[in-house]
Amino acid sequence: MNSKKKIPTYSLDQFTSFIHKNKPYQVEVFDANRHFEVQYPHRHDFYEVLFLTHGSGKHIIDNNQYNIQPPCIFFLSPGQAHKLELSQDIAGYIFLFTAEFYLLHKNNKNKLLELPFFFNIKQENPPLRLLSLEDQQLLIQLFKRGCQLMQDPNDQFEIINALLDLILNLCHQLYPKQLKSVEKGKGQILVKRFRQLIEEKYQENPTIQQYADWLHVTPNHLTQTVKSLVGKTSSELIQEKTILEIKRLLIYTDLTASEIANQLNYHDQSYFTKFFKRATGMTPTEFKKNH
Repeated sequence: MNSKKKIPTYSLDQFTSFIHKNKPYQVEVFDANRHFEVQYPHRHDFYEVLFLTHGSGKHIIDNNQYNIQPPCIFFLSPGQAHKLELSQDIAGYIFLFTAEFYLLHKNNKNKLLELPFFFNIKQENPPLRLLSLEDQQLLIQLFKRGCQLMQDPNDQFEIINALLDLILNLCHQLYPKQLKSVEKGKGQILVKRFRQLIEEKYQENPTIQQYADWLHVTPNHLTQTVKSLVGKTSSELIQEKTILEIKRLLIYTDLTASEIANQLNYHDQSYFTKFFKRATGMTPTEFKKNH
């Protein structure tokens, strides 16, 4: 039996057929016959919109578990670890894309971060439930059209980009108001960019000063903005991400606590153990045993 030493991160090429290699997008039917050699849980370095029309199951995203109750749409941001447990009658569509593809002709380069379902401020990913039959049918037609365009031998870049924009804007309009309100307000883009950077850089253990420099703000301004929107400090957000990553590695890989400490650049094993126990009430070894 092969030992698991990490949670894999997949690129878009690993989710596309040979004829679509090197395309920064993929639209296709999603069902039980969709087979790719992927390991669960895994992460992506791209965005995903998963529209499920039939079936049941569970979708675990960053240790949050959601029941699949179609028709519903899940949104995944780069770096998130997720795992699907699906019934045999699962059916729907999937749209995968890179940020570069979506933003290519847009003047507003923060457009993706302005959508409430990507890099969610509260780190939650509840699915969008489609309550209107009219909305369901419209989205089905949009995804179907995307699937048809993928079969065209000519490059349909512009039309698929427009389709994606329409799908995301429609989902934004349909997204529950109470969830959208959390994402609004001064500084929400800064907080989302901070979360995005944490996903990209956490293994390097950057200081708050380094994060602030990358974001072109002062450490104090960063912490105050994060505190006002999330109710936590910048340091607490970084620690939450680190604890989440340690938990993932303890549960889903065969790495020892010492190997995880080294992978996350904690060179003092004793400090690493105390840090984790202070946050969870258990040592890494105890946590792994209990899960």
